[in-house]
Amino acid sequence: MRLREPLDFLFLELALEAIDLRSFSNLWFWIGLAVLWSTASHWIIGVPFDMVRRAARGHEQSLADMHMLANIHARRLRFIAMEIGLLTIGFSFFAITSLALLGFLYRIEFAQALLLLFLPMTIVGWLSVRAAWRVEGLAPNDLGNLLFATRRWIQAVGIVSIFVTSMWGMWVNLNATVLG
Repeated sequence: MRLREPLDFLFLELALEAIDLRSFSNLWFWIGLAVLWSTASHWIIGVPFDMVRRAARGHEQSLADMHMLANIHARRLRFIAMEIGLLTIGFSFFAITSLALLGFLYRIEFAQALLLLFLPMTIVGWLSVRAAWRVEGLAPNDLGNLLFATRRWIQAVGIVSIFVTSMWGMWVNLNATVLG
């Protein structure tokens, strides 16, 4: 059997460092958190927020596109809620409970990180479905107001979530020992 080259060990060490499950000290977790909340606050019920802004400024084509796109996505969300909503809620509560137990009872940092990402997104999902039920029959201006208000609520959830995640992440990193 041939002894491994030092370069092989270096590659393995770099690979394990790149996929480290110590989430709160990993740069990729924080980049993922930023991308998650940036995306969640940009796409409101499937409508990009720059389109809502242009529609609010009076751009007629954006107003028509926003109205059509919001109605399409709202019908889709309502259909999903009616068909598999109860199953989705059940699975979400199972996943949240499992992650909470694994993360805080068994002290698995990766589960804590996933919980801090997944739990607020369930609130965002609820806000989106709630807004989707109100879209049908709204005038374009009222629809714009609904999308603005929904975005504000999603941003509020995001601010609280990022704050809690960063405080918990700092606490975990400060309590981590060098020897594990």
